[in-house]
Amino acid sequence: MQEHQHRLNFAVRAARSAGDLLARYFREDELSSQLKPDGSTVTAADIEAEQLLRGLLTREFPDYGIWGEELGRVGPEKASFWCIDPLDGTRWFGLGVPIFGTLIAFVERGEPTLGVIHFPIADETIYAARGFGCWYRRQSGTPYQLHVKSIATLGNSVVSASGIHGTMLRPGKRGEAYNLTDVARSAREFYFGGDCLQYALLCRGKIQVAIDTIMQPWDIAALIPCVEEAGGVVAGLDGHRDDILRAGGLIAASNSSLLNEVVASLSECAVDPSPNTNAAGETERLDRWVGRDGRAQSVRLALQRHG
Repeated sequence: MQEHQHRLNFAVRAARSAGDLLARYFREDELSSQLKPDGSTVTAADIEAEQLLRGLLTREFPDYGIWGEELGRVGPEKASFWCIDPLDGTRWFGLGVPIFGTLIAFVERGEPTLGVIHFPIADETIYAARGFGCWYRRQSGTPYQLHVKSIATLGNSVVSASGIHGTMLRPGKRGEAYNLTDVARSAREFYFGGDCLQYALLCRGKIQVAIDTIMQPWDIAALIPCVEEAGGVVAGLDGHRDDILRAGGLIAASNSSLLNEVVASLSECAVDPSPNTNAAGETERLDRWVGRDGRAQSVRLALQRHG
């Protein structure tokens, strides 16, 4: 238990150190970036922050390897390791929007047991470990424990998603297209909250559901302990909690019944990611998108009028 507390305290300090570095880069007028093979963006700030975190964690915990977004997995091949994303929300960072964060997690036998979400510009940190609860600290203030705000139904809930990727508006590379439209229409309020920020808002009781349809293990790991220790629940897009780090996406909610309702509403549609160029083909494609509740009929009529 003492070692667990030591890891958590050190991870919070390490995240703040990386955040200080990112804050300096954030205030630069020009920051070079490039696209990675998966289409995501990487900057010098991503690389330098990950190098900083790796150095800090390796010196303090030499027996554990580190799996990071930019530099891969390095160190002892053990069942327990650190999993880090030094700059979660690189696109927001590049746009000058201060809602990016630093993520640090400790994973034991495939299960994240410690998580830190740090927002450098706001100087706010949310952190948790199994059995310790989820905590919030702003700047040098006194930490206080967080609890989700549990609301039973989607119609009474505030929902956030990280974007339209992997949805009917922008299908994924395999053609997957989750029905985010139905979720947005059913929710009391819907926002695009962005990356780790929305999960922090869930922990703080500001929203009840957070959705991201495309995620990697380093995007997910730190979020799990924070959400669950705050009283929330998590699952992959199929509604299952098993092997959560490799789920490929994440839904977090304030309670199980709400999560199940969101999973059902998101239900994946079989959408061909290749655009059709003729009106008939476009009508067929849109039928698959919105045909569940009859909205395809109005789409067909509109296409016929303009075709």
